[in-house]
Amino acid sequence: MKLALLGTGMIVTEVLPVLQEIDGIELAAILSTPRSIEKAQYLAEQYQIPQANSNYEDILANPQVDTIYVGTPNHTHYTYAKQALLAGKHVICEKPFTLLASELEDLVSIASEKKLFLLEAITNQYLGNFHFIKENLPKLGEIKIVSCNYSQYSSRYDAFKRGEIAPAFNPDMGGGALRDLNIYNIHLVVGLFGQPKTVQYLANIERGIDTSGMLVMDYGQFKCVCIGAKDCGAEIKSTIQGNKGSISILGSTGGMPAINISLNGQESQNLDLNRPFHRMHDEFVAFEEMISQKDYARAHEALDHSRAVMQILDQAVRSM
Repeated sequence: MKLALLGTGMIVTEVLPVLQEIDGIELAAILSTPRSIEKAQYLAEQYQIPQANSNYEDILANPQVDTIYVGTPNHTHYTYAKQALLAGKHVICEKPFTLLASELEDLVSIASEKKLFLLEAITNQYLGNFHFIKENLPKLGEIKIVSCNYSQYSSRYDAFKRGEIAPAFNPDMGGGALRDLNIYNIHLVVGLFGQPKTVQYLANIERGIDTSGMLVMDYGQFKCVCIGAKDCGAEIKSTIQGNKGSISILGSTGGMPAINISLNGQESQNLDLNRPFHRMHDEFVAFEEMISQKDYARAHEALDHSRAVMQILDQAVRSM
């Protein structure tokens, strides 16, 4: 995989040292806005990236680039990804994939026609702790309640209250708690249980943006609530409760740093089945394998998962 990274923000600077350590990934280019070109040039020098540019067309025309990683603000994902696919490049896009399910369906259509890979970078689907939970769900018996809470007081919230609107709190840029933090909860639940029967989002709205909210999903045989908050904090913990026991995630649903399994009549156990790498490592290893091995079946499975999540986001926004 010859990879070009779009953006110089926090997520890109975090993933760069991870990518540098993965066999099969070659860093080929980095894109920035004109005002951030110096940062792009610095990162290019630090990580031996041959091309640093503020012109996207130049990167798309680079024959040394076969895959684009979209790590830019949420509202730009669709446009950047579509341009890349039309230029014949595979796309790995940060969550949320797009702002609308219809936009994702457009990307899916282009990728399918051109036989390109289209993948969403969502950490939890590739972690060892996630796979342990999925494999051990039958031990919990009949699932009754699922509760996820990813609440983290934002360092930008005080400025937001003063009227200084950062992208994370800008409704026109796809900000808000649903798409920023709660998206990890949704991916977790969909990865384990699929799509729900009904969706309702109960949000606290300030200046036109959901600063916190509860997503209620009805699966018929059990109920699920996903809480995401940027205007308040709480213990970050998620629990799946069945009539024979429970499994808890001790920490964010993005990194899933530890889990606890407690079965009726047995002593509870704290476990960590994640590999000893950065939380973004395993997803990019999987992406490299899919693309290099032309594993379309695995990629289509991951894409179907992302499409289900986008449909839930659409329903949540409509209900807000």
